[in-house]
Amino acid sequence: MSNPAKTRRHAERIKELVARLVREIKDPRLGMVTITDARITGDLREATVYYTVLGDTTEQASTAAALESAKGMLRTRVGHALALRHSPSLTFVLDNVLHHVKEIDDLLAEARHRDEEVQQIAASATYAGDPDPYKSDEDDEVEDDEPERVGAREDKG
Repeated sequence: MSNPAKTRRHAERIKELVARLVREIKDPRLGMVTITDARITGDLREATVYYTVLGDTTEQASTAAALESAKGMLRTRVGHALALRHSPSLTFVLDNVLHHVKEIDDLLAEARHRDEEVQQIAASATYAGDPDPYKSDEDDEVEDDEPERVGAREDKG
């Protein structure tokens, strides 16, 4: 097991290498591919490469097939460039960022809509009880009008 810093460096290097090598693939099924990330296991034997494709689902499927067929060539070239004892096996995973972005935008729009509804309800809201539930100065004046009892309380001492 290698240290995490070395693993991160190898993963970054794999990402750069695959991004450069994908441009050399002559497969007509390959669409507009962007390599977004790469991760490698601690033993440096298996690498997962994340990619996005510009286009619809058919272009994504054809690009996945093109990457799958070029996997052997990419693995060989990455293995030589990394100079490891074993070339890591490559697994390509579609990183569907655009779908996640749309999902987050929809959630934010729904939250904005609900906030507007709450603000409209709050603008037309009234108090449940008296508008001023606390004592006012007028209440104090009424209590002051009552005569005080002198000597009502005697000290026994």
